[in-house]
Amino acid sequence: MTRLQEFTQGARDMLPMLLGAMPFGIIFGSLAGAAGLSAWQTLGMSLLVFAGSAQFITISLLNAGTGLIVLLLTTFVVNLRHALYSASLQPFVRHLPKRWRMPLAFWLTDEAYAVVLHRYTGSDVSPNKHWYFFGAALAMYLNWLLSTLIGVLFGKSVPNLSAWGLDFAMLATFIGIVVPTLRNSPQVAAALVAAAVALACYGLPYKLGLMAAAFSGIAVGVMLERRKEQMVEELA
Repeated sequence: MTRLQEFTQGARDMLPMLLGAMPFGIIFGSLAGAAGLSAWQTLGMSLLVFAGSAQFITISLLNAGTGLIVLLLTTFVVNLRHALYSASLQPFVRHLPKRWRMPLAFWLTDEAYAVVLHRYTGSDVSPNKHWYFFGAALAMYLNWLLSTLIGVLFGKSVPNLSAWGLDFAMLATFIGIVVPTLRNSPQVAAALVAAAVALACYGLPYKLGLMAAAFSGIAVGVMLERRKEQMVEELA
């Protein structure tokens, strides 16, 4: 595939994720004003931070009058999952120059990772897969900015928008993407353990339950993969 074809395909494949993320961005734009952020500050956060979970946590902590240190620590813990994403994608992008890796790292979101990893693990050997990454990530970035703007402009005219449950669209989208990728028993076990730990640790402060779920899932997946390899070697 050519660069343009990869770019276009990436943006096209991101479409379901855009639809799931848009209500999330609209809600953020509508709630940020209540936390004391101006319209420009709200748009600036989406432009420069571009991390939905961290942005929601920030406005929640601002509403609670939380200090700067706690705010930074909490958002840092929440965004640690991106280190896992980066480690997973590193073998596919390490050959790229910094002018590529730096913007792609900034645009690496949950949604982009889900779509891009599927492309990188495809059987073809296209040398332009980073253009697919670029197209998918840029589409989500522009979508997030647009949805934030809609929330800023029209959120106040819709009372109690956050209670409408629109953010469920994001959860449904992720479930629909993750489930088909679980191709063997270690992957299924890792997903189930991570989900169980996330529920059990939901009440932990600073969103530590998120990291506990991630590391628990990884530990179970790695353990079962190694056991599976050992069994194969013994049978051979």
